[in-house]
Amino acid sequence: MINNTDTVETDVLIIGGGPSGLAAAIHLADILKQKNQAGRILLIEKGLSIGSHILSGAIIKTAVFKELLPETDLSEIPFDTKVISDKTLFLTEKRSFAVPFHMPYMNNMGNYTASLGQICKYLAVKAEEKGVEIYAGFAVDEILYGDGKVIGAKTKDTGLDHHGNHLENFQPGTRIEAKLTIFAEGTRGSLTKMLIKKFDLNKGKNEQVYSLGCKEIWSVPPGNIEAGHVFHTLGYPLDNDEFGGGFIYGLKDNRVALGLVVGLDYKDPTFDVHDAMQIWKTNPFISKVLKGGKLLEYGAKTLPEGGFYSIPKLFTDNALIIGDSAGLLAMPALKGIHLAVRSGMLAAQTAADALLNKDTSEKSLQKYESSLYNSNISKELYPVRNFRQGFAKGLIVGGMHFGTQLITGGAGFFGRLNSHPDYQATVKLSELRKKPFKERFKGKLEFDKVLTFDKSTDVYHSGVFHDENQVVHLQIKNKEEFDAVNIEEYGAPEQFYCSSEVYELHTNKNGRKELRIHAENCMHCKTCDIKSPGQEITWVVPNGGNGPDFQNM
Repeated sequence: MINNTDTVETDVLIIGGGPSGLAAAIHLADILKQKNQAGRILLIEKGLSIGSHILSGAIIKTAVFKELLPETDLSEIPFDTKVISDKTLFLTEKRSFAVPFHMPYMNNMGNYTASLGQICKYLAVKAEEKGVEIYAGFAVDEILYGDGKVIGAKTKDTGLDHHGNHLENFQPGTRIEAKLTIFAEGTRGSLTKMLIKKFDLNKGKNEQVYSLGCKEIWSVPPGNIEAGHVFHTLGYPLDNDEFGGGFIYGLKDNRVALGLVVGLDYKDPTFDVHDAMQIWKTNPFISKVLKGGKLLEYGAKTLPEGGFYSIPKLFTDNALIIGDSAGLLAMPALKGIHLAVRSGMLAAQTAADALLNKDTSEKSLQKYESSLYNSNISKELYPVRNFRQGFAKGLIVGGMHFGTQLITGGAGFFGRLNSHPDYQATVKLSELRKKPFKERFKGKLEFDKVLTFDKSTDVYHSGVFHDENQVVHLQIKNKEEFDAVNIEEYGAPEQFYCSSEVYELHTNKNGRKELRIHAENCMHCKTCDIKSPGQEITWVVPNGGNGPDFQNM
């Protein structure tokens, strides 16, 4: 068990209860049982429960689940609906036009819509049945090292005030020492960032780039949309400098999942993905789907889109990186769940061999990366290895790049394309060469709370909660520099790019502008860690069990 007094020892520690971490746990337990080998597998999840921090579109390729759970009928897994209709629409402000062909790599016929959170809850039950120990509600904020090598991790100290002073209920974190630690934290994992930096695992790799997706789930009247009907949208309200699009998925029980996903390499420091989604919903096609309906749930998540060239080195002594933490997302299909599960299974195979051979050294663990690059993961990522980088100079140039890539098997006419951190794309207000977001959509940003919602209303529908007494988990490196540059030159873009109204620009009685942080609203999407000019904001884990409490995302 996990407590706050002893050091816990385990054979394998898995940090993160998403699809990759749970797949690793399940497959490792199965392999060890088949080999009649004992081994303790301990999985730690920072969310209040498994699934409470999980969000995805989601459309899933299900074949990998047959391999993960060969004894289970797929009908037992809580997939929602098989896709029976799949269309792409081009939107203008008032109209929609069906694209007469499937966009390359985006055909979803035969796949399934699902709540990834519910899938993870199911996988957690399966893992525990196989002997995996799962502890939700524990935040892990420190990697443990011995002789310069990973030897485990430590849970977060609790019972601190905003300044880090001990309160009466102070409890030190628990040391968890492991022969092997698997990092499965999801997008922009805070410990994974530390691990990559310490061992220079990004050497020779492209910078990772991201998108932010805002999603809502609605209950709608019968007949508004049929279960299994899928739509993806291009165009409005995004312009040539903004990469992204929308999705609308018909679910069982007259529900619909919909959202807007936008690349974080946009230039405008006032651009707001959440508000852009609300504007997107006013298109007549989408508003008709939602007419008479009710908002049930809201959430936001970032996605790693750098692709093949942005995958870090995935191993070091006693440690592996899997899933979204490894950047395993296939673009333009915008799918990563099956890749996350596959990476977890490959990591489990390597982990089992390492435990049996009593060798978790870097030399032993390199087998994981080799097997990944020889797997279907590589087969999906390599042909689109230049896709996302090609759109760095806008949709028109990006479309031309993509055309050449289709002809040349992904190479394009220029070979490997490099990428740059998303925050570097943001321009200063004085350098913005187009109308700011609010001017572009003047008259459309007064939300009616029927079809469109302000951030505070949407955040209410996420179930978000944070302990009042704790060190603020959104940390500004240099406040004086931040005020001089981030606020004065960029106009405090945090107030716009944040998906959940965490950042408020306040002017005090002396006329001085300052950023107020409402950490209690944080959706854990990590956008501020990615997009803040100069990388002035660092996201770290808050207390365990804090954050959103998604039910069906």
